[in-house]
Amino acid sequence: MREYDRTQERTGVQENRDWAPEYDVQSDFVMVYGFHDLEKRVAHWKEHGYVVHLMTGVSWGHYKDYLYGEFDGRDHHDEGQVRGDGVEINHGVDVPYMVPSISYAHYLAVNLKKAIDAGIDAIHLEEPEFWVAAGYSEAFKREWQIYYKEPWQAPDSSAEAQYRASKLKRYLYTRTLDHLCAELKEYALVNYGRLLRFYVPTHSLVNYSQWRIVSPESALVDLPTIDGYIAQIWTGTSRTANRYRGDLRERTFDTAFFEYGIMQELVRGSGRRMWYLHDPIEDDPNHTWRDYRYNYYRTLVASLFQPEIASYEVSPWPARVMTGKHKSEDGTRDEGIPPEYKTNLLTIMHTLRDMEGQECRWVTDTRQIGILLADSAMYQRAYPEGVPYRLEASTVRWNPFYGLSLPLFKSGACVRPVQLDNVRRYAGYLNDYRVLVLSYEYMKPDGPDLHNAIAGWVREGGVLMVVGDGSDAFHSVREWWNQSGADYHDPAQHLFEALGLGRDPAEGVYGVGKGQVGVCRLHPMNIAESGELCDDYMAQMHALLRAADMDFEPSSHLLMRRGPYTVSAVINESVDTSPMVVEGLYMNMLDDNLAVVRDPVQNPDDVGFWMAIDPKSSEADVLAASGRVEKIARAEGELSFKLTGPSEMKACVRLQTPRKPESICVICKGEALAYEAQYDEESCTTLITFASSVEGVEVEVEF
Repeated sequence: MREYDRTQERTGVQENRDWAPEYDVQSDFVMVYGFHDLEKRVAHWKEHGYVVHLMTGVSWGHYKDYLYGEFDGRDHHDEGQVRGDGVEINHGVDVPYMVPSISYAHYLAVNLKKAIDAGIDAIHLEEPEFWVAAGYSEAFKREWQIYYKEPWQAPDSSAEAQYRASKLKRYLYTRTLDHLCAELKEYALVNYGRLLRFYVPTHSLVNYSQWRIVSPESALVDLPTIDGYIAQIWTGTSRTANRYRGDLRERTFDTAFFEYGIMQELVRGSGRRMWYLHDPIEDDPNHTWRDYRYNYYRTLVASLFQPEIASYEVSPWPARVMTGKHKSEDGTRDEGIPPEYKTNLLTIMHTLRDMEGQECRWVTDTRQIGILLADSAMYQRAYPEGVPYRLEASTVRWNPFYGLSLPLFKSGACVRPVQLDNVRRYAGYLNDYRVLVLSYEYMKPDGPDLHNAIAGWVREGGVLMVVGDGSDAFHSVREWWNQSGADYHDPAQHLFEALGLGRDPAEGVYGVGKGQVGVCRLHPMNIAESGELCDDYMAQMHALLRAADMDFEPSSHLLMRRGPYTVSAVINESVDTSPMVVEGLYMNMLDDNLAVVRDPVQNPDDVGFWMAIDPKSSEADVLAASGRVEKIARAEGELSFKLTGPSEMKACVRLQTPRKPESICVICKGEALAYEAQYDEESCTTLITFASSVEGVEVEVEF
């Protein structure tokens, strides 16, 4: 095990409470949440070794002094987000989602300067969110007039009004973040001589599109004042039901795989930092601990299949996790976190710090396929009454995306949403992909130049499947494909022309330069609804891949190595129901006792996180531990280290020891602690368990 300096900020938490030993999970940094008791909380967390950031909501918060005019003498209730029926959209009492006006940005800046004065190192402006159902407040009407230079239109009056309202919503929060970050970076440099960092914790484009929320997403990549993101993905987002072969159900692992995938793509090539969020529970308190644990493991493993990200927010609200009460495993009573789950969580949290710099490779013969996805998917999530469209527009269903992605994923392809907007930002952005799928039936391209780049990629050997029947009501909005002399029915016609196929090629496979183009005249929503059409779509995909000598055999097995670690999953609802044998000798990272297993077997719906063990290793080492390991020292026949973790839990450590230990000494604050030790001859490892302590436990082993 490697020791890590906290300034590397590989793992972090967010917490609105002051420091306490019961939930000090010993991550690298903490995001203190909100402005209350700020100086006190910053000081206490720093005293306990943390790098301290600040997190606050940018679209909502406890900002009553602003709403009621105490800040500047003007009542600002007209700036809440309002639905068409006149109801304000709130996050709580006196906590409306805001239309981000210039005066609101000024209010946030004044408060954020207090955090800079308190000595924080970075600011996280959380969840810039504008609900699709909103757009009827007086503040939004003013912004419409300023932006479009024409009278406001009710978003539900036409497809075009809805599309334009959503574009404006995305712009407003982009403007607000640019304004805040620029002003506050200057303030920190002028007053303290330090370069302040800004990050945006945000849900994925997959989730915001599904939940019918508009957010800046990739637009923030264009702002030099933004240093990165936190991908706010957890059970609550990933368990949202989706449809496959007509069956609507939760598919947490599959959805999380897509969510983490698009967030990896968001920053690929940008140099921006990205932390992946995991939540050991979720915001909904009405699930059992069994449910939380099941879904946590699936989001965790899904994130580990994204090899370009190796930094993590290991828990929002660790106090809620470590000290909160939820339904027991059997659902009959409320109780605290099961002790074995707490121990395993801490082990995982500290193991995640070791992901950076590990060489990653697929073990299974997994075909990587990208599904192009644009920010404009958020613009089409409300269909005005009377528009002839077949989507379940009143719900969060987002069938077209899942119609394209789930059939491929269930066949064993590594399906990654690919940020279409980035094609114009980075030269060669598509070069990491050989196969892409595209449909404009639920999103639109921002400009014709994107098609020139895609056509060039195809001619150099890319394989592109274009899916759609041209029936989307939003094809008629005033945009570049039908303005300034252009007369295309939909943007796909322009893409086909750029590929040299004419405007309306028939369904089939076409050679274009060194590449191949497939044309599938199905609506992706219908693919999600029908098993028969799903099979038709997959048959056309396989025909396209065969033409490019890239076809693959369906499989339910996913297996990736990340240095000494292995992540595995057996996909359910697949044509392949065979179990997978993960060959080798491993430590099970999803077991509270870090069980040693050889050739573990996984069945459909199983996920795994393993660490390879080499029993021939002659060097003693700490392999894994449910706490922060420091001061590792080795000598002939000796190993010592310090382990620090939350109080009131069992600590678990597995050591590589060439032979059975002769003596073990466990000391906390100068006193010997009781412990249990078990040596495993096959792996030449020793498991030691004892009471965890935030004061630190010294362990000495002789063998």
